[in-house]
Amino acid sequence: MEEGAFLESLKRNNAKIRADRAVAIAEDAEVMFKREIEDIAISIKRLRREQENMLDLSPTDATSLVLASDFDAKDFVTKEIELGVKIRNLEIKREIAQKRYDYLFTQSN
Repeated sequence: MEEGAFLESLKRNNAKIRADRAVAIAEDAEVMFKREIEDIAISIKRLRREQENMLDLSPTDATSLVLASDFDAKDFVTKEIELGVKIRNLEIKREIAQKRYDYLFTQSN
């Protein structure tokens, strides 16, 4: 009887089984790390766009402008700082995640 993939799989030794499991686990972890780093990068881009959009003080079209009496400077400053802090925290998170990804998946020890 010729041995097919199924029979060969059943005959594998423990070391081979562990190696196959290790590869599967490492691949899953690597993909999830990449996705997390990409998700963080997207969040940073969105927050930066939101921050830039705050500078657009034309509420209806390119020729209109917010009246000075309608502009809430305190609210503007608060939101600007909050966005800046969120962006910075995400940049730190992305940097840490990228360094760990590089260490875990690209650098040889």
